[in-house]
Amino acid sequence: MTEDDAKIKDAAETPGGSEFLPPLEFSSVAILLYFPALIQLGLVEDPATGERHENLGLAKRNIDLLDLLQDRTKGNLEPEEQEFLDGILDQLKLAYLKKADIVKM
Repeated sequence: MTEDDAKIKDAAETPGGSEFLPPLEFSSVAILLYFPALIQLGLVEDPATGERHENLGLAKRNIDLLDLLQDRTKGNLEPEEQEFLDGILDQLKLAYLKKADIVKM
């Protein structure tokens, strides 16, 4: 461990911060792309504005990044991690197709 790594670890373990930090897990990485995609698809309110809006280009970009993550981690995830990633990707892709008017439901 480098000196910088030790400083980062110490800072993360130092009490006093009032923010909740979720555990460092694979799902935390996937959620960093998933939640903004939900906002960009207009499925949830933007926490910054309290409004719903759509930006299908940015939504597709986050979906593509999740696809890339899925491809690059293939065979290296725990079954529950793979199931989580597959599930959010399926949900986002279907929502995107509906919003882009590619699939009529």
